[in-house]
Amino acid sequence: MHSRTMSSSTALVATRAALEDLIGRLDGDAIGVDTEFLRERTYRAELCLLQLTAPAGPVCVDPLALGELEPLRHVLGPQGPVKVLHAARQDLEVLAPLVGSVAPLFDTQIAAALAGFPAQVGYAELVRRLLELELPKGQTRTDWSRRPLSAEQVDYALDDVRYLLPLRERLLEELDRLQRLDWLAEDLLALQDPALITPDPANAWQRFKGTEGWDEGRLLLLRSLAEWRERRAIARNRPRGWILDDAVLREIVQRVPRDRLQLSHIEAIPEGVVKHSGDDILALLEAARIPEPPPPLPRRERPDPQLVARTKRLSQKVQGVAQELNVAPEILATRKDLEAIARGIETDKVLRGWRATLLGETLRATA
Repeated sequence: MHSRTMSSSTALVATRAALEDLIGRLDGDAIGVDTEFLRERTYRAELCLLQLTAPAGPVCVDPLALGELEPLRHVLGPQGPVKVLHAARQDLEVLAPLVGSVAPLFDTQIAAALAGFPAQVGYAELVRRLLELELPKGQTRTDWSRRPLSAEQVDYALDDVRYLLPLRERLLEELDRLQRLDWLAEDLLALQDPALITPDPANAWQRFKGTEGWDEGRLLLLRSLAEWRERRAIARNRPRGWILDDAVLREIVQRVPRDRLQLSHIEAIPEGVVKHSGDDILALLEAARIPEPPPPLPRRERPDPQLVARTKRLSQKVQGVAQELNVAPEILATRKDLEAIARGIETDKVLRGWRATLLGETLRATA
């Protein structure tokens, strides 16, 4: 079941004719999917290789040679077979601009977590534990944009999808035994939320932590400046940190410079940012209408002891339930979830679906 049935040369699809032939053979009820990509110098990840499973074995599709993947849209879309991936979120983000929505999905990492494996269990570890096979690690630092690909690189990439379908079979059997298939269906549906695949620039400010107690003007400035940076990064297809570093952005919001001179005094701000984007940044500062002098920033106070105690009690309850179910506690509720509940937010507004059903009453009684 796990033997290599194709040579590296025949398993690399690099022409339109070969792609059309492959599509005609992707007729099972499920196919494995994985991607290799680069994003060090761009905002959007550059897809360098697409791996798929076919009845005759795994294949690599070379998008750099093909120029586009539009013919795969039907296979990878909702009308096609189940797409089996491991830790799918980044793969979905990479594929969306090229083939649209990828669905229906099966994520072996999500399924494994519900079956009692660590929450972030890796693909190689899952193959080792479920299929008793060891995968090589030799190409983990490969630049997948370089051509030609070596036989070793192709074999390594093929292994990334070679075992996805048998993993799915084993995990479905285990989750059926545990009567958790409904949990899995719910979590897989949530994975298809468009907001996870294409984040809204207006929500870019949520990446910044430690803003509790900031005045309204600074919070408005943070939102507008983070959104401005995100939209510019998208438009230029450059990493957001190349537009404006996180630490510099935070410093601007905290210090509220009023002119180019004050802006240039921000520690670590590049001269080019002041020269080329200074007017944009100062316009956002003015629009925030922060008084002069700006309100003092809140002191970093010690956590509320009562809040800490409530969160700890909630965490202990979750750990107890997790131990009974033999799953990682963070699968049921994260620390952030529990802190929100401890602050008085209704459990059903924090947890959804089967998690709310399973934990809701217990956590309400504990909080």
